[in-house]
Amino acid sequence: MASSCSSFMITLALLVLVLGTNTSSANANPTLHTNFYYSSCPKLFDTVKRTVESAISKETRMGASLLRLFFHDCFVNGCDGSILLDDTSSFTGEKNAGPNRNSARGFEVIDQIKSAVEKVCPGVVSCADILAIAARDSVEILRGPTWDVKLGRRDSRTASQSAANNGIPRPTSNLNQLISRFNTLGLSTKDLVALSGGHTIGQARCTTFRARIYNESNIDSSFARMRQSRCPRTSGSGDNNLAPINFATPTFFDNHYFKNLIQKKGLIHSDQELFNGGSTDSLVRTYSTNPASFFADFSAAMIRMGDISPLTGSRGEIRENCRRVN
Repeated sequence: MASSCSSFMITLALLVLVLGTNTSSANANPTLHTNFYYSSCPKLFDTVKRTVESAISKETRMGASLLRLFFHDCFVNGCDGSILLDDTSSFTGEKNAGPNRNSARGFEVIDQIKSAVEKVCPGVVSCADILAIAARDSVEILRGPTWDVKLGRRDSRTASQSAANNGIPRPTSNLNQLISRFNTLGLSTKDLVALSGGHTIGQARCTTFRARIYNESNIDSSFARMRQSRCPRTSGSGDNNLAPINFATPTFFDNHYFKNLIQKKGLIHSDQELFNGGSTDSLVRTYSTNPASFFADFSAAMIRMGDISPLTGSRGEIRENCRRVN
C-alpha cells in the first residue's frame, strides 16, 4: 500500500509540473480576447464602424472586398496584416501574388480606418486587428450576422508572395484540395462550407470563371449563357469584366449562395465543388434552407479563422502605417 501511495504521489507531482509548464507557456504567448482594447482604445469599434459604413455607402461591393482581405491575410502565414504591406526593395509582398493581383482591394479604406483610429489612440491598434474588425462590420452592415471579434494581434514585419501564391485556395480547386487546405490551417469541412458562404456578396473577374461557364457540364445552361455575355471565351478579352458571384442578391449577406449551388448556378468552379455529389452536399442543403444555421456557423468559423497563427506578445509590431513596417 505504501508503495502504491508513493507512486501515486510521484505521478501527481509530475502532472502538476506539466500543467504548470503549459500554463507558463500560455502566459508567455497571450491569447486573443474580445476586450483587448477595452481600456487602451475604448472608441475603437465605433471609429472602425463609421469608416466602414461610409465606404460601403459609397460602394456596396467594398464590404465584400474587406471581408476578402481578411480571408486572404489569414490564409498566408496567419492573421498578421501582411497582405497590407507594399513591395519594397528588400522583399516582394503579397499584393501582386496571383490570387491578389488586380483583385484584392480595399487598401485605401484600411488606410482611412487606421488614420481615424490613430487619432483616438495612437500607436495602440494593429492593422491586423483593424482588418478583423472591418471584416465583421462589413458583414453586419450588409445584413449578415455579427460576432465578438477576438483581438490582440500584432503586425508582421514581412510578407511572402510565394506563400500567398501557394496558400490561398485557387478557383480551380476540387473539393479534396479545399478540404485539405482548410484542415491544414485547423479549419474543419464545416468551416470550409460556411466561410465559402462569404461569396454570397461580392463579384468575380472573368478570368476566375471563364473555364467554368464554357467548359463544364454541371452548370445551368441559361446561367452559363448569361455569364458568357460579359466574359468572352478568348483569354485576354474581357479578363477583368465583373460578375456577381451570387446573382440573386449580390449586395446582401444571405444564404442565396447555397441556393444557387443547388441550382447548378455556382459561378466559380471551387464553389460548385461544394455541391457536386460529394461529402459537403448535405451541409449546402442545410444552409440553403436554414439561414440561421448558416449565420451561426459562419460567425463561429470567422472567429476560428481569426485564430490562425496570430503574432502576440512581443512578436511583430504595431505599424504606424499599414502599408509599411515601422
